[in-house]
Amino acid sequence: MNAAIAELTAAVRLHQQRLGAVHDTLEKALADEINRLGRTPVSALIIAGLLENYYTCVETIFLRISQHFENRLGPERWHQDLLQKMTLDVEGVRAAAISEAAFAPLLELLRFRHFKRYYFELEYDWDRLDFLVVKLRQAHPLVTRDLARFRGFMDALNPS
Repeated sequence: MNAAIAELTAAVRLHQQRLGAVHDTLEKALADEINRLGRTPVSALIIAGLLENYYTCVETIFLRISQHFENRLGPERWHQDLLQKMTLDVEGVRAAAISEAAFAPLLELLRFRHFKRYYFELEYDWDRLDFLVVKLRQAHPLVTRDLARFRGFMDALNPS
């Protein structure tokens, strides 16, 4: 048994559970808290924070995969490069971690996360947040499916 692959598989599984928890929390916030609070600047901060957390969790998975399989990332635009590299099926090295279909909605979430982290907005445009919620809802089942497939690839590398 390859301990490094087993550790990576466990990390991917753990972060996938966290992704599910963030997704479920977002859906609950939209159904409950936002209905109660209304679409206010404060409630927008809740949604913006959950969108940011979701992408950060996805990126953490990708970074661990990249580190294990020694994907080189340059210092400029490494976040977008990392996302793009996760769509690559590198023959003899690793399977793609995500499909091309998951790339586009994740790219929108990455752009928002970058914006949120570096521009410190306190008032978010609800139309933009609605768009990003749609992107997260598109991405989540694809990411879940793709990472399950990737875990299967890692299981094949590490038979018990």
